[in-house]
Amino acid sequence: MNKKFFFGLFIVMLVTIAGPVKAQDKGFGLGFVLGEPTGLSAKLWTTRENAFDFGLGVAVGGDRINYNGHYNGESRVHFHMDYLWHSFSALGTSGRSPFYYGIGGRFNSGGGYDGSLGVRGVFGIAWLPRATPIDLFVEIVPVFQLTPQTGFGFDAGVGIRYFFQ
Repeated sequence: MNKKFFFGLFIVMLVTIAGPVKAQDKGFGLGFVLGEPTGLSAKLWTTRENAFDFGLGVAVGGDRINYNGHYNGESRVHFHMDYLWHSFSALGTSGRSPFYYGIGGRFNSGGGYDGSLGVRGVFGIAWLPRATPIDLFVEIVPVFQLTPQTGFGFDAGVGIRYFFQ
């Protein structure tokens, strides 16, 4: 309960102190993602339609790809980097809620994933509110794990990033 309260308070503070700044579809943003994994999220726009996305976090529950009836309860460190394409007209909105998709890689260590590498396919929706330097996003990420064993799984998350001027 306290985590939800402080996360909501953080969002309200960002929107309040942001002032009259254009919503971001350029530059560098840093924030948080909750889900699989939970941790830091960064985005670096390279053009108005393309960006690099980075994540560094932790996850709990053990190896979901080679699940054998129970999770071992160990946490793991997760790092990913993706290249994204944004479609500002795909959802038929005013252009502030792009659908995005991309491809990238993932590294996990610990919790049954020791040194695992995987290929990620990213699908998400972002909201770039007007007059604030933040974006909010939700994404689902199919993952094909390559090492140490092959398998298929999903990552997913919801997050917020603040874009620096």
